[in-house]
Amino acid sequence: MKGYRFSEFVPVVEQDSQKAKFDQLLDIFNQLLTMTSGDVSQAMAWLTQLDKQYKLTDENYGIGDFFDDLKQKGYITEQPGDGEVVLTPKGEQSIRRQSLDEIFGKLKKSRAGGNHRTPHVGTGDEATSDRRSFQFGDSLEQIAMTESIRNAQINNGIGEFRMTENDLEIVDTEYKAQTSTVLMIDISHSMILYGEDRITPAKKVAMALSELIMTKYPKDTLDIIVFGNDAWQIQVKDLPYLEVGPYHTNTVAGLELAMDLLRRRKNKNKQVFMITDGKPTCLKEGIRYYKNSFGLDRKILNKTLTLAAQCRRLKIPITTFMIARDPYLQDFVRKFTETNNGRAYYSSLKGLGEFIFEDFERNRKKNVR
Repeated sequence: MKGYRFSEFVPVVEQDSQKAKFDQLLDIFNQLLTMTSGDVSQAMAWLTQLDKQYKLTDENYGIGDFFDDLKQKGYITEQPGDGEVVLTPKGEQSIRRQSLDEIFGKLKKSRAGGNHRTPHVGTGDEATSDRRSFQFGDSLEQIAMTESIRNAQINNGIGEFRMTENDLEIVDTEYKAQTSTVLMIDISHSMILYGEDRITPAKKVAMALSELIMTKYPKDTLDIIVFGNDAWQIQVKDLPYLEVGPYHTNTVAGLELAMDLLRRRKNKNKQVFMITDGKPTCLKEGIRYYKNSFGLDRKILNKTLTLAAQCRRLKIPITTFMIARDPYLQDFVRKFTETNNGRAYYSSLKGLGEFIFEDFERNRKKNVR
């Protein structure tokens, strides 16, 4: 019997080493892009500083090589007019996919799975092992031909073979729910107050959730709203460039827009996720803004709670992800949640993604009718 045989060690070729280095730098570069709101030049400047401090590159592959590879691989491009370097759609998708892997990729599989399956049977695209008799309204695609022919032979014999309605067996399919989700992101000035960057984790979660829905649940819908003094809808491709502004927090405007968007959706299952760190401090009355940053203003509070109750009547649960620990703010969120019959999570920035993922899956199973 022969023992172990040792052959000559062949080191990794330079090309593979450069590819690994590119992937490593791309991960860091995408993180910096999220922090710089999609500013490629600023992200490259920060990456160069990090390279000086932590020696991310070597003599064979430098930051200049990485920049050239980004252009050649289609992650960035130069504007024809002024030569400004901007992200391409591939670059924007790369950030979303990294956020998805970072936030949702490490989660443990839940006990109920994670494919939006429900305990209901109906119109679906995945067959079950269950068989039943034919009922009016069943489609031809659901007929189990082998079992139905066997029944016809048993019931009618081979000599005078015929198939009747009573011979037909139907294959049930799993009903897979569809959900319409509105994600509301607070971009008021408080999201960067006290030296804490709260907008970057919020953006990462939004990008991860959007990429998850587009790739795994393409029949679902996701609308993204940002709210400050006003509220407006943004596209998925705009997420990397999202910035905090000198705004107050007009939660009412955000909820009104979310309800308007969900009214247009034909799905029965609808929900709102709201990421915020502060209290409502603003209302719009005509062309005038009513503002109060000093406390929970009763006028603003009552209007906000009225909308929460209205969402409850429309069977639209609101899940609030509160990234602040002030007791009086938590009391407001608790009252808001009770009025809507929704949920509230007092999350740290680190645990935000896990909470949103788990609640997204839970709501899709719970809301099926």
